[in-house]
Amino acid sequence: MKPKHLLFILFLVPATVFAQTLIGEQTFRYNDTVRKRPLITEIWYPTTDNSKAPALKQNFPFLHEPTVRNAKLPADKHPLIMISHGTGGGRMTMEWLADILVKQGFIVAAVDHWGNTYDNKIAINFVTPWQRAQDISFVLTQLLNNPELNKAIDRQRIGAAGFSIGGYTVIALAGAKLDLKAMNEFTNTPQGLKEITIPEFPNLKDALDEREVEASFAKSPPLKDKRIKAVFSMCPAVGQGFVEQSQFKDVDIPMFIVGAQSDSIAPVKTNAAHYHQLMPKSKLYIVRGKTAHYVFLNEAIPEVKKTGGPIFNDDPSVDRHAVHELVGDMAVNFFKESLR
Repeated sequence: MKPKHLLFILFLVPATVFAQTLIGEQTFRYNDTVRKRPLITEIWYPTTDNSKAPALKQNFPFLHEPTVRNAKLPADKHPLIMISHGTGGGRMTMEWLADILVKQGFIVAAVDHWGNTYDNKIAINFVTPWQRAQDISFVLTQLLNNPELNKAIDRQRIGAAGFSIGGYTVIALAGAKLDLKAMNEFTNTPQGLKEITIPEFPNLKDALDEREVEASFAKSPPLKDKRIKAVFSMCPAVGQGFVEQSQFKDVDIPMFIVGAQSDSIAPVKTNAAHYHQLMPKSKLYIVRGKTAHYVFLNEAIPEVKKTGGPIFNDDPSVDRHAVHELVGDMAVNFFKESLR
C-alpha cells in the first residue's frame, strides 16, 4: 500500500481509537462510625484524561507506574477488584497488581485496614482479621454509592484479591468461616508460635488480651459478601483456623490460591495448600524456588533495598518483577474468565 493511501485511511479512523489509556488515581477517606474505623482507600482506573501529565509519587519507597492524580473516570463500565493488603502493610503496598489490572481494563480499590498498617499498629487489630472483611464490604458500599464511581463500576463484575492476612480476608468474603478455637490451639504449638512471630509486630502475642479477641469474634457478623464474584488469594494466612470442609460450604464462587514455595511466614503446607485441600474446586499455583512471603509486595527503590531487610529483598535467585508479571497475568486471566 502506498504511504498516501495509508495516511488517508488513518484520517478516516475515529480519533478515540488512538487515545492512550492512562492510569488515573484518587484517594478517598471513609469512616465506619459504627465500628470506629477510618478507612483510607486508594483507587486506580483506566482514563484517557490527558489534561495533566502522568507523574510518579514524590518520596515514594516503591517502583510504580506514573499515574494521573484525580483524572476523569472512564465513561463506560469496568469490572472492579478490591485489594486487601498484608498485615502491617498498607493500601499502596500492592500497587504493582493494581497497575497490571488497570492496564487490562479493571478498576482497582485498595483499603488501609485500621490498626493493621505499617504506620498504625494496634495489637488487637493484628489478630482480628474478621474486621478486615467488614472493612472491604463497607468500602465497597461507599464506592457503589458514589454517583460518579457507580457510573464506571460494573456491579455484576466485582472481585477481590488479597495477600497474606489479606489472602484470608478475601477467602472470608467468599463465605469461609473461621474456627477461632482451632486457630488458638494452633497458635500455642511450636509452629503456630513461629507463624505469629512476625517482623511487623515483634512480641505480638505478649501484647494481646485473648478475652478481648474472643469478644470481638463473638460480635462479628457473617462475612460473606455476595457482591464479590471471584477471589484471588496470595500466600493466605490463618489457614489453621480451618479444619473442616464444612467451613467452606458457603463458598460458591471461583477461587484462585497462589503460594510461595519458601514462605516461612505463611508456609504453604499450613496455609495455601491447606486451603486448597479443604476447597478442592479452588485453583492452586505455587511459585517455585526460593520465593518467600514478601515477594508479593511492591519492588522497592534501590535506596530502600539497602536497609529494607527481607521485606524488600529476595534471594538472589528470585526476580521479584518477574514473579509479579507471572502472578499478575494469572490474576488478569482468572478475573477475566470468572467475571464475564
